[in-house]
Amino acid sequence: MHDTTFSLAALTVLELSPPDMVEVAARAGYAAVGLRLIPATPEEHHYPLASDPSLRHQTRQRLRETGLKVLDIEILRLKPDSDVTRDFREVLEIGAELGASEVLVAGNDDDEMRTIDNFAALCELARPLGLHPHLEFMPWTGVRNLHQAHRIVAAARQAGHANACLLVDAFHFNRSASRLEELAHVPPDWLRYVQLCDVAGPIPASMEEILHEARQQRCFPGDGDIDLEALLATLPAGRPLSLEIPTESLRRQGVTPLERARRALDKARSLVHQR
Repeated sequence: MHDTTFSLAALTVLELSPPDMVEVAARAGYAAVGLRLIPATPEEHHYPLASDPSLRHQTRQRLRETGLKVLDIEILRLKPDSDVTRDFREVLEIGAELGASEVLVAGNDDDEMRTIDNFAALCELARPLGLHPHLEFMPWTGVRNLHQAHRIVAAARQAGHANACLLVDAFHFNRSASRLEELAHVPPDWLRYVQLCDVAGPIPASMEEILHEARQQRCFPGDGDIDLEALLATLPAGRPLSLEIPTESLRRQGVTPLERARRALDKARSLVHQR
């Protein structure tokens, strides 16, 4: 596991523009970044990478200068009214152009059959571009836990979509009360990368509080209560680890994005290397 690829996720340093994020990731010692082409919420600060050719040019230039790769693009939300081709074709093409291989997908739809259909359509659209859509389960979405995500990805795979994948985020794995026994049954080729972080304390009673933790209050690996060693031992070895660790309190204290990115990487490295 010593040659693990570490990628800096956008949410860890969300205040940075994509070119600055690439620069910070390179200076901190990462090999890759994840780029947010579509904002996760209407409220969050967003740099319009998908619609600003100049910003894309600067980002590509910074990637070339630093030698960093783009691991994944995010966040494609499958909603009840989603038209996959209309909504996502251009984003997928930009992701491929930037060199990404993975796509982060959320299922924001309580109709599981429609989610299966839309996810399969997304996989079909992504395949010629060499992209692998990863369905990420999150307790407040229509895909609440690993069990449900497994079922949806299995349906897409059975329909012939070999690029259909499943994303495990340590936070959501913990807060959805998903189980290592279930994770052990996920085929390794469904899991092309993993999101790593930690979180402190028991699962909150309110979904609002879980959402707040997810977006602002995660911990660096080893600083919380998740059994990350057991999680990594159950996952396929050697997968890229995307460090998605928003620490809003540190940002407010004036800890720089570079320092937060460094701390995340140092903690993740020591966790991986002690295994």
